Amino acid sequence: MASKPDETRTGMVARIIRDRIEARTLTPGARLPSIRAMAESIGVARSTVVEAYERLAGDGMIRSRPGSGFYVAAPLAPLALDRLGTAQEREVDPLWMLRQSLGERRHALMPGCGWLPDDWLAGDALRKAMRGAARADGDGTLAGYASPRGSRPLRTLLARRMADQGIEAGPDQILLTDSGTHALDLVCRFLLQPGDTVLVDDPCYFNFLALLRAHRAKVIGVPMTPTGPDVAAFAEAAATHRPRFYLTNSGVHNPTGASLAAPIAHRLLKIAEAHDMVIIEDDIFADFEHAPSPRLAASDGLDRTIRIGSFSKSLSAAVRCGHIAARPDWIEGLADLRIATSMAGSPLAASLLHNVLTDGSYRRHVEGVRTRLARATAKVAMRLRTVGIEPWIEPAAGIFLWARLPDGTDAVDLARRAIVEGIVLAPGPVFSTSGGWRDHMRFNVAMSDDERLYAFLEAALSRPLDGATG
Repeated sequence: MASKPDETRTGMVARIIRDRIEARTLTPGARLPSIRAMAESIGVARSTVVEAYERLAGDGMIRSRPGSGFYVAAPLAPLALDRLGTAQEREVDPLWMLRQSLGERRHALMPGCGWLPDDWLAGDALRKAMRGAARADGDGTLAGYASPRGSRPLRTLLARRMADQGIEAGPDQILLTDSGTHALDLVCRFLLQPGDTVLVDDPCYFNFLALLRAHRAKVIGVPMTPTGPDVAAFAEAAATHRPRFYLTNSGVHNPTGASLAAPIAHRLLKIAEAHDMVIIEDDIFADFEHAPSPRLAASDGLDRTIRIGSFSKSLSAAVRCGHIAARPDWIEGLADLRIATSMAGSPLAASLLHNVLTDGSYRRHVEGVRTRLARATAKVAMRLRTVGIEPWIEPAAGIFLWARLPDGTDAVDLARRAIVEGIVLAPGPVFSTSGGWRDHMRFNVAMSDDERLYAFLEAALSRPLDGATG
C-alpha cells in the first residue's frame, strides 16, 4: 500500500483504517486486524501500527479492549456513495453516468442514455388508459393503498405473459414493485448482508454497480462473451468467492446487446446449484425481442432464480410499476419487506398498465418499436463504422450497440470532451467492476440519429485525446 506525498507511515495506516470505516468495510463494533496482521499486510513495523491505532483511539474512531484488540467505536457518517472510490474512480463511476443521463440537459444529445426518446413511447395509449381509469374509478379505489402484493388482475396478466417465455409462475408468485430498480433493491435487502459477494457480468448495467455499492456488497465481475458470461471464469469465481447471487440481463444484455445461449444457460444453472447460489435475472428489455431467447428463470423453474421486470423502457418511465417473480415463500418475505419500506404500490400505475396491456395498444406499440429499432441499429452501426468505431456484435434485438473505439482512444476522455459539447456518452469503464473496457462505448441506437454526434466523433477521433496511448 503506497503512501501519499508528504504522508508518514503512521498517517498512511490511520488513513487506511479511516477509509475502511467510511466505506463500511469496518462498521461499529467490528474488530480491527491485529497489530501483527496489519503490520504484515502493508509492510510496516508493528510500532507504526501501534502508533496509528493509538492516534485513531485518541480521535474516538476506535477503542481498545484489553486482551481482545481494537474495535470500531465511531458512529458512521451518512453514507455517500460517491465517496467510496478513489477520486479518479468517482469521475467515471456509475453514479457519474446516472447524473449525466438524468440531469437537466434539455438540449443535450443523449446517445449514452438507457431509454427510448419520448416520441418512441406509448403516449397515446397511456392517455387513453388514463381516461379509462378515471371513468372506471367509481368507488375511489385508485386513491387508496394497494394490497401488499399489488393488483391481482395485473399479476394474473403478468403470469400469462411470462408463460410465453416458458416461465411458469402463478399470480401468487409475483410481487408488484414501484420499478425494476425498486424490485432489485428489495431483492438485495432480502438476500444480502454487508460484505456478501455478488457476481455480475463485466461489462454490466452501471446501476447494478451503484445499487450493490449502496448495499455494501463485494462485487466480482465475470467476463462477458457474445453468448453469455465466460463459463470457466464464472465457475472459478463461484468456487473462489462463494457469492450470494449472480445478477444479469439474459434476454437482451445491457450494455452489450448479447443474448444468452441455451448451452451456456444450462451450465450456469449447474454451477449455481453446486455452489448454492441464487440467480437474479433482470428482464426489463424482454419486449424488444422478436422471439424469446433462453431464460434462466424458465430453465430453473424459479427454484433458485428470481426474475425482475418492468415496462419503464418499453412503455413509459413515468408509469412506475415493476415486478418480481420468485418462489412463493420468497415472495412472502419480499412482500413483508415491501410493506416495511414503502407500504404498498400505486393502484393508479397498476390500473394504467393493465389497461394498456389488455386493449391491444401495447402489442401494436412494441411491434412498431421493434421495427424502428432494427432499422436504427443497422443505420447507427454503419454510421459508427464510418468514423472508425466498430460494434462488438450485431445484436438481434434491443436499443444498444456496444462498440470498440479506434486504437489509442480512451473512452473516458472522449466522454469528458463530449460533455463540454453538450453530448452525453456512456464510456466503457462505468459498466465494469474493474474499470476496464476503456476502449468501448455504449450507444443507444434510438438516440444516435443526429449528425452533431458524428461530427463530434469525427473531429475528436482525428486528434489525440488526453490519456490516449499509441
